[in-house]
Amino acid sequence: MKAQSTYPLRLPRSIKAEVERRAKQDGVSVNQFVATAVAEKLAAMSTAEFFAERRARADFSAFDRILQRSGGELPRSDDTIA
Repeated sequence: MKAQSTYPLRLPRSIKAEVERRAKQDGVSVNQFVATAVAEKLAAMSTAEFFAERRARADFSAFDRILQRSGGELPRSDDTIA
């Protein structure tokens, strides 16, 4: 079984020219640039799906109860955000 496959890709001339320019600027082939761009898009879509699924399972009433509970202590005067 082959680890790679081919796909004939048609791009508008303006996009192809920009891809060629960016690939040259990055020192990679057009093929590598496009493959990386597709991989990045897939990763972004997978991340969005992950967070959408997490949000669907969220218990917002429990979240509100946790935020409204009493207890704990106030921040000390030397507490800072680094």
